[in-house]
Amino acid sequence: MNDDAQILIARLLTHQTLRRDDKMVKRALSDDQFRAEVDKRLLESGLKLLDNVYADHVTVALHRNVEPKIFGAKDIWQNNNFGLTRDGVALLVVLWAQIILPKRERQETHTMIDDDQNDMFEKELSIPRAEDTSIGISYTALLSDFGDKLGKKTRMDMNLGVLSKLGFIERRGDVILEGPLLDLMMDTDVLKERIINGALSEVFKRAPLAAAPRRVAPVDAVDLDAANDPVPPDDVPDVTDAPDTPTPN
Repeated sequence: MNDDAQILIARLLTHQTLRRDDKMVKRALSDDQFRAEVDKRLLESGLKLLDNVYADHVTVALHRNVEPKIFGAKDIWQNNNFGLTRDGVALLVVLWAQIILPKRERQETHTMIDDDQNDMFEKELSIPRAEDTSIGISYTALLSDFGDKLGKKTRMDMNLGVLSKLGFIERRGDVILEGPLLDLMMDTDVLKERIINGALSEVFKRAPLAAAPRRVAPVDAVDLDAANDPVPPDDVPDVTDAPDTPTPN
């Protein structure tokens, strides 16, 4: 038995997320043999390690193959999105688009140069950490722009509270910041073009709602038809890679 793999999995199940710079997480991301052992033991329980290089955290999620056995048919498990209502899921998509997409662009285009080196050794370094590139958005501006479409202030406040408890966002006064799960639980490759060229296209043509830089020490695929409408009338985006934690009511 690989005790380190056991301990890492137990920590992930207990804490939901761990930072990428955690010693054991770094080993899982760099040691192929250790990662294979972790993946094998997670798979035996119907789980998988969920990470991406743009996020500062990792988590565990249900493996795609077991989702139907856990949630039932697709049309049924669309209603099991962390207990979020339609306007809550729509708010999650808006926050992801406003916080994660700009951060991802900054990470992908940012080239860091070591000032101590001669220019001839100029090189592109590793992708900047989320905490160095993620910028919060103003709650006041969010309410002004999307309040009428997302249930007005009372509903928005309630849904923001749920998203905060789930780990998708963090609140600091008027500023809403990226939480550990916001860049892990939603599939950027699937959603990015649809959102930028779809219902939120006008938002990205305006000046961003950005308010303050994130300086803290911190869905997979979402239903595209619902994500294209801030308040879906019938369908709810499916946050399919739900971490192995109780669903709030």
